[in-house]
Amino acid sequence: MSDIPQERRVVTAIPGPKSQELQQRRLAAVAAGVGSTLPVFTARVDRGIIEDVDGNRLIDFGSGIAVTSVGASAEAVVRRASAQLQEFTHTCFMVTPYEGYVEVAEALAELTPGDHAKKSALFNSGAEAVENAVKIARAYTKRQAVIVFDHGYHGRTNLTMALTSKNMPYKQGFGPFAPEVYRVPVAYGYRWPTGAENAGPEAAAQAIDQITKQVGADNVAAIIIEPVLGEGGFIEPAKGFLPAIRQFAADNGIVFVADEIQSGFCRTGQWFACEDEGIVPDLITTAKGIAGGLPLAAVTGKAEIMDAAHAGGLGGTYGGNPVACAGALGAIETMKELDLNAKAKEIESTMKARLTAMQEKFPAIGEIRGRGAMIAIELVTDPATKEPDPAAAAALAKACHAEGLLVLTCGTYGNVLRFLPPLVIGQDLLNEGLDIIENAFAAL
Repeated sequence: MSDIPQERRVVTAIPGPKSQELQQRRLAAVAAGVGSTLPVFTARVDRGIIEDVDGNRLIDFGSGIAVTSVGASAEAVVRRASAQLQEFTHTCFMVTPYEGYVEVAEALAELTPGDHAKKSALFNSGAEAVENAVKIARAYTKRQAVIVFDHGYHGRTNLTMALTSKNMPYKQGFGPFAPEVYRVPVAYGYRWPTGAENAGPEAAAQAIDQITKQVGADNVAAIIIEPVLGEGGFIEPAKGFLPAIRQFAADNGIVFVADEIQSGFCRTGQWFACEDEGIVPDLITTAKGIAGGLPLAAVTGKAEIMDAAHAGGLGGTYGGNPVACAGALGAIETMKELDLNAKAKEIESTMKARLTAMQEKFPAIGEIRGRGAMIAIELVTDPATKEPDPAAAAALAKACHAEGLLVLTCGTYGNVLRFLPPLVIGQDLLNEGLDIIENAFAAL
């Protein structure tokens, strides 16, 4: 386990000379289509600090895109995964099974919303989980259509590109896409034409009307939504929207899938973001924060739905890898032991207070939103017109990076700064990171 001093330290330009040297090797050997937010090469990571090969220590407000919620070298994850490495790295669960996979499925049944009988299937990535949720829903309903939402993001495979709303960089030039995917409005309160207070009921009515008229409810296998839309800009659907869509699904025999890949595992201050409005999904997809940085994903849901696929219909060589399963059990142990839901709420109160104060000074901040340690600010050229300002988002991110703070951008319009600190970050580092953001605004 890494034990890095939890202090920001900038000793070279960012990126430094060793990172620049590695970047030249990378450009020669790695496909150009694989991007990087910040080309500093990592040496060690511990809690809220990323240490690079030049000895710089950056404050981490990204968590590897919401993955290292427990930190990137959490003691329980390292201990359990190391022990499993000594025993065996792989058998393929479809060949000879092992207890770790079953233990993870049992933990998911306990932690996910609802007290019905549940089962899980494990995979490698979020996109795989979503793709398999669609397979399971189609097998169960004997229907084909899938409903997704404006601003949604679900992955980079062929089917999940079709499910994803944003063209560039996810879909441009990669078609044709999978058929029988239909997109409907989401309750994006900040940009709803008649105001945020109307967005929930009006967007739900529009979405249901479009599904009914254009697709036919009887043709819909699944409705898939992120309870907090991640890549689309950390959009929290306005209150009432999710319950209305959930009820519509239940009334029409449609499988309701909560995509909790970015928002799950204490990230929003609850085990899962859909709990905020009491949503109990039929299926829930998880990945990212599940295993402390090891590649693992899951579909968990009602036992009768999960059992709809024929034997052999679900799986994959590496799905539920034993080392990743051990990591997941270590991550869940850490989340419980440190009460990371409470920690996420503390992070939210600190960040929202500081960002609200900044909003009063800097009119570029159109909206502050999100829950727990999943917070974002939407940047606009003018608060009255709400014209998106992607240039400001890029400039602010660049200024933060130069000062040793890793931040990420997102949003359909590329104008959102998102903050995903590890849930184990220290309060002093959190405040120092916010100081850097404030200084970047002042300079802008």
